[in-house]
Amino acid sequence: MTSITRNLPWFIRDLGISIVGKECYTSLIENLDIGDVKCIKYSISKGLGIGIVLGGSIMKVPQILLITRAQSARGLSLPAYILETLSYAITLLYAYRNEFPFSTYGENLFLTIQNILITLLIILYAPRAAAADKTANAVIASLAILVFFLACSLVPLPILAFLQLTTLPLSLFSKLPQISQNYRAQSTGQLSAFAVLSQVAGCTARLFTTATEVGDSLVAAGFALALVLNLVLGAQLWQYWGRDDLEAPAAEKEKLKEARAAVNTTAAAVPAYKPEPAAWQRAATPPPSSPSLGGRKWARKVD
Repeated sequence: MTSITRNLPWFIRDLGISIVGKECYTSLIENLDIGDVKCIKYSISKGLGIGIVLGGSIMKVPQILLITRAQSARGLSLPAYILETLSYAITLLYAYRNEFPFSTYGENLFLTIQNILITLLIILYAPRAAAADKTANAVIASLAILVFFLACSLVPLPILAFLQLTTLPLSLFSKLPQISQNYRAQSTGQLSAFAVLSQVAGCTARLFTTATEVGDSLVAAGFALALVLNLVLGAQLWQYWGRDDLEAPAAEKEKLKEARAAVNTTAAAVPAYKPEPAAWQRAATPPPSSPSLGGRKWARKVD
């Protein structure tokens, strides 16, 4: 069997080495050494990392589709998404500048981009804001994001490490507004179940890959806290599944009120239908007296 594994095509060999490294490729693929626990753990970590990166590239797409199809971001907390986007962006820049393997942080690139888009959609679909205000707020938010990325790319690494430490409270406060809003409304609104469950799975896997490949306690602590908070959101999705939002926007309530009033007005304007009595139900009406009959009154003969 080893005679086959040691003579695989060059493109398969190069791909394997690029993923798990030459040492582990030689041990696990060429020599088929299934007792090499270190390389097995490393290979599992790499596989999970690649899967998380690929999953992260589409994780928030269902959430984006829910918002655009409903033309509403009801149930989504703007402060929560702003703080979560900051947390993703800081982790992305921290890992990139420390030259961590892309498989250990790559999903943060895609999640940051998707979160920025969701944040802008929440601003654009704000229920009680004028169109001009929505556009202005979206432009301001975009510029703020650009300035933030430029600043984090230029600050010294010790300051960036401090910012990475701040992702712990950022993760906490990014989920608390959403958790609180769900609790008040007794509903999760347009919150995507796929996104929440994917984040739970991703954070669990990231704890393993971080411990295996990076060993950075700051990054691991961030993923651990994010896992706990996403589990709370998952529990709320299960608890409030199928419930309507009790805190629907005032405009929606007003429309519903007007619709009901219109129905009641229409019902009042239409006269009630009264069926004609049947022939046997009609009372006999005597004809008027006639002078030609001598003023004699008509009387019904009773048998």
